[in-house]
Amino acid sequence: MHATTSLLRWGWLLGVALMAPAALPAGGSERRQPQVRRRESGGPLHTTTRGVLRSSPLAVAPALNELSIGTPCRLLHRWPGDDGRDWLHVQVLNGEQQRGWVRI
Repeated sequence: MHATTSLLRWGWLLGVALMAPAALPAGGSERRQPQVRRRESGGPLHTTTRGVLRSSPLAVAPALNELSIGTPCRLLHRWPGDDGRDWLHVQVLNGEQQRGWVRI
């Protein structure tokens, strides 16, 4: 009895395994590489408050420069902070084109 049940169970499993790939195209499923989508380049971002440009995304990181209201910047990267506030890696678009981190 146990051998018959085991044989039926394995036969059913083999049947399912042989029938399942029939719905797939030859060579398995088609795998497409995700497209890289670039954001349309708009104008620069402008700071709305005074802030400090830092060398890394840490509140204790050395200050590189002080940003005044209206400073044009280009966003390079966004980084989530541990305290729930995000950091933006920006390039200042005036003067020396300095790069740094701003806490938002």
